[in-house]
Amino acid sequence: MKAKTVHFLVILLSLTMLGLSLSRAFAQSSEQVLRPVAIVDIDDMIINPIANEVIIQAIKTAQDKNAQCLIIRMDTPGGLLESTHKIVKEIMNSPVPVVVYVWPQGARAASAGVFITIASHLAAMADSTHIGAAHPVIMNNSWGKIDKEMQNKVLNDSVAWMESLAKARNKNVRWAREAVTESVSITAKEALSLGVIDVIAKDLDSLLAQLDERSIETAAGKVILRTKAAQLEFIPFSWRQKFLNHLINPNIAYILMLLGFFGLLYEITHPGFGFPGLAGIISLIMAFYAFQVLPTNYAGLALVVLGVAFFVIEAFTPTFGAFTLAGIAALVFGSTILFNQPNEFLRVSLRLVIPVAVSLGLISTFLVTLVIRAHKRKSTIGQDALIGQRALAKTNISAKGKVFIHGEIWNAQSSEKIKKGAEVVVDKVQGLKLIVRKTYL
Repeated sequence: MKAKTVHFLVILLSLTMLGLSLSRAFAQSSEQVLRPVAIVDIDDMIINPIANEVIIQAIKTAQDKNAQCLIIRMDTPGGLLESTHKIVKEIMNSPVPVVVYVWPQGARAASAGVFITIASHLAAMADSTHIGAAHPVIMNNSWGKIDKEMQNKVLNDSVAWMESLAKARNKNVRWAREAVTESVSITAKEALSLGVIDVIAKDLDSLLAQLDERSIETAAGKVILRTKAAQLEFIPFSWRQKFLNHLINPNIAYILMLLGFFGLLYEITHPGFGFPGLAGIISLIMAFYAFQVLPTNYAGLALVVLGVAFFVIEAFTPTFGAFTLAGIAALVFGSTILFNQPNEFLRVSLRLVIPVAVSLGLISTFLVTLVIRAHKRKSTIGQDALIGQRALAKTNISAKGKVFIHGEIWNAQSSEKIKKGAEVVVDKVQGLKLIVRKTYL
């Protein structure tokens, strides 16, 4: 009887322990499935301080929401080296797994985007996307010329940095080095076969399915993803981040600068202080904020200001086109070297510069034409208005005489002998005396 009781208790205890284990495993599994997946979009965006802020904020939000991972859907032509350093540092030390997904089709992860992709815990790409061309370019001279010594230092530093990232994430170190030194670029399929990325996914559902059950090592330890049925948490940009991201665009900053200058010039040349002046000050403040972030060449900025000044000088003291031509040359040349970057997305577009320069040149030419016409136009008031007018001789005129014109009698003189009552024409006004001549049919 005692033996049966002992056996029963042993069986009961075993079943209890098994039930607790299964319950704990089920609870952990349910908790893992319920944990969301955070998503943030860096879509057709330059890697700049705003992108840095957005990604750091997204990592923190994912951590606060206890997300399984953060997916960064990225399409970027590249960006600023300093911002890239900060983003990579945050990803490498993130306790939440960070998945970089180059998306949608036709997107790219170029330049700075390569470093961010390689640094991610798991790299994915959509079909028809590409990655590469990570060669850093530094324009160190104030006139936009490449400083070779500095370029070599930055290149060597970038190569070492890229190699360390590739080794840390078990990616193809050789290709990572060539992406920096030779600016090589490859498609998604090539990237997968070369071990540059981990996954090719046509859409978000496909990516979540391929991430499921993957084990990822983070700064906080190993994490096993359960993404197939996970809830998605999209992290939006704030209105401030959207505004500042557009503001940092070189073309927008350039337009704001010109609007600011002309707004202030209008206030200086007109009495009082109103909307143009306030708008000009605000525009200049926003433009100089962008210049602080962008790699601004201050020699280019000085030339743009000089070009605007030449247009103003031409308008107020016409030199018949000399200052207009100088203004166009200074504005175009200064605009093209305004930002120290050869990359098109970090420069002022010529499609903007040329119309602006031509428009200002035409406006300046129009104003000069008006001034010239005003000089040539015959005066309708004062003594000069009498020149060319017809008058009636009140006396005989030779060395002296008198004429009647515009209801007044004037002293007159002529090199010809003119009889009283004859019609004469005024050739010149000398003080209070008119020089006249006979009229001929």
